[in-house]
Amino acid sequence: MIKQDILHRFLFEELGVRGEWVKLGRSWQEALQYQQGTEFVKELLGQALVAVTMLSATVKFTGSMILQAQGDGNIKTLVAQASHDRKIRGLVRSHVDAEDGTLVTLFGQGFLALTIEIDNSDPYQGIVPLEGENLANALETYFQQSEQIKTRLWLFADQYHAAGLLLQELPAQKHFLADWERIEMLADTITRKELLELDCEQVLYRLFNEEKVRLFAPEPVVFQCTCSRPRIERTLRAMGRPELEDILREQQQIEVVCEFCGSAYQFDKVDVESILTQSGLSISSETRH
Repeated sequence: MIKQDILHRFLFEELGVRGEWVKLGRSWQEALQYQQGTEFVKELLGQALVAVTMLSATVKFTGSMILQAQGDGNIKTLVAQASHDRKIRGLVRSHVDAEDGTLVTLFGQGFLALTIEIDNSDPYQGIVPLEGENLANALETYFQQSEQIKTRLWLFADQYHAAGLLLQELPAQKHFLADWERIEMLADTITRKELLELDCEQVLYRLFNEEKVRLFAPEPVVFQCTCSRPRIERTLRAMGRPELEDILREQQQIEVVCEFCGSAYQFDKVDVESILTQSGLSISSETRH
């Protein structure tokens, strides 16, 4: 049985290179069910979820990492989020006819941002222009420009699975460049079919059977949304009384639907007044999931 919804980290024991492999199955299906778009657009979201899952495991933090690509083309926004304990969610907004193409043709003029939101601390964010043939290329450029770290990614997704492979340099050692180039060349022989269908152990043996590779214990990955009524209340409070009262006059209540998980939250006039007076009292209307 093929293992899925797990992340494996691995290390080349005699080289200055580390790596990660991830395969999403059920978690990808759960994230996908709330998103609209062409098959290609959905696959791009799968690639983003794989990427942010692996990237979140390259740093130590408590909080979440957010990958965001945004532009003025057929795909407007792509967001993928992974927490330090491998909980993921994502969304994509696009025109109905968004099809295959380079990032420039898909997003138009845009940017790629990686944000680390750390509990009880200020967030860290890096932003680069959105360039390259695909998302993997754009992220490789990000690490070259923002972090000066050699990084390669292979990202694939279909309607059933999303999978990825990451290689990243460690502090330089003797003959490091030659080591990196050899490992990179071997990894470049991986195919979409192999990455989507093989287990981590099979992939590593297929690519690096002549190298000393240490494989670490698997880490489970799950889909979980962080939306909540208190979070929505804070957003509504920030909108201000005039705008909220205008909506209530037109609709009698305010309904907010989470784009990540489809949960719906309703607020009537009493709820809104409680939010605006910041009394700390949240009068619950029915929440539909």
